[in-house]
Amino acid sequence: MKMIKHKPIVIIGAGGHAKVLIELLRVAKYKVLGLLDTNKIKGDLFCGVLVLGNDEEISNFSPSEVYLVNGIGSFPGQNARFKVAKIFRDKGYKFASVIHPSSTIASDVVIEEGVQIMAACVLQSDVQVGLDSIINTGVIIDHDCIIGKNCHLAPGVTLSGGVQIHDGVHIGTGSSVIQSKKIGADTVIAAASVVYLSLIHISEPTRPY
Repeated sequence: MKMIKHKPIVIIGAGGHAKVLIELLRVAKYKVLGLLDTNKIKGDLFCGVLVLGNDEEISNFSPSEVYLVNGIGSFPGQNARFKVAKIFRDKGYKFASVIHPSSTIASDVVIEEGVQIMAACVLQSDVQVGLDSIINTGVIIDHDCIIGKNCHLAPGVTLSGGVQIHDGVHIGTGSSVIQSKKIGADTVIAAASVVYLSLIHISEPTRPY
């Protein structure tokens, strides 16, 4: 499993998604230095984590000293999460990949930078997950699935074996995708859907890693 090792963490954002991540980081025993959010008051606490101030406060930490965790949620048609990630990467910072200890991850799974795997997920053999994707609570991903970058698999999603998902896909809560189907870039799957046909009209994806 390819992951960034532990360093002290600074969280970006202070909304609902950040709340879930803060609990994950506590359970996984990461050291959290604080969080950045333009809508919070410097010095306050958010879920027990110190508000460091706005995004400019990151200059107090060298990219070699900390990793970031992106606490901004991912919703269809909203790109703030991914725009913020690019801004900080352009400054030289890296984002930690974080996994809730209650999740089960096969030893050959490939997890890229900034991936977030929430509680009670299962990722089986030869799964690959691309940059900054969210695998939300209780997601099950069977063998040989490829998930591109900037994807969000909402709580309770199930992928059967060999599913291929291109970049920027959002799969809504409780949806299922049957085996070997392909989902094209930026597709939005409604909650509680069953995907039994490929949703793609572009060339075959290459493995992103």
